[in-house]
Amino acid sequence: MDIFADLLKLLVPAGLVLYGMYLTVKLLLEREAEKQRVDLKNRYASEVTPLRLQAYERMALFLERITPNNLLLRLSGQASAVLEFQQLLLREIREEYNHNVSQQIYMSQTVWEAIQSAMNEVVVLINEAAGEVAPDAPALDLSKRIFDKMIQKDIQPTATGLKAVKDEVQSIFL
Repeated sequence: MDIFADLLKLLVPAGLVLYGMYLTVKLLLEREAEKQRVDLKNRYASEVTPLRLQAYERMALFLERITPNNLLLRLSGQASAVLEFQQLLLREIREEYNHNVSQQIYMSQTVWEAIQSAMNEVVVLINEAAGEVAPDAPALDLSKRIFDKMIQKDIQPTATGLKAVKDEVQSIFL
C-alpha cells in the first residue's frame, strides 16, 4: 500500500504539471493561429482593396459612358440613318458592358443589379425612341427623340446605378 501511495504522490503532481503544460501550449498555439489569421486578413485587404476600388471606378466610368448625353455626343456623326445609329449605340453599350463584366466579383449583388438595370434602361430608351422614328430618317432625329423621351419622363437612366456605386464605395472605404 505504501508503494501505491508513493506512486500516487508522484503521479498526481506530474499529471497536474502535464495538464498545465498542455493548456499553456494550447493557448500559445491558438494565439499564433489567430495572429496568422489576422496577418492573412490584413494582407488580403491590402491586396484586394485597391482592386475593389478600381472596379467601382470602372463601373462609375461605364455608367458615365453609357449615359445617353455622353453616348450620343461621343458617337454622333458616325452613322447617317436611325437604324444604323441605333445599332451603333447598342453595340457600344454591349462592348462597354462586356469589357467591364468581370468587375462584378468585387461588388455586392445589389450594386451589380443596379448597374445592369441602368444599362437596360438606356437600351430600352434607345429602342423605344428608335421605334418612334423612321428607320431611314437622319441619325440626328434619333438623338432628338432620345433627348425628348428623357425630358418627358424626367429620367436620367444611369443616375440610380451611379448612386448605388457611390453609396457602396462610401460605406466600405470611408
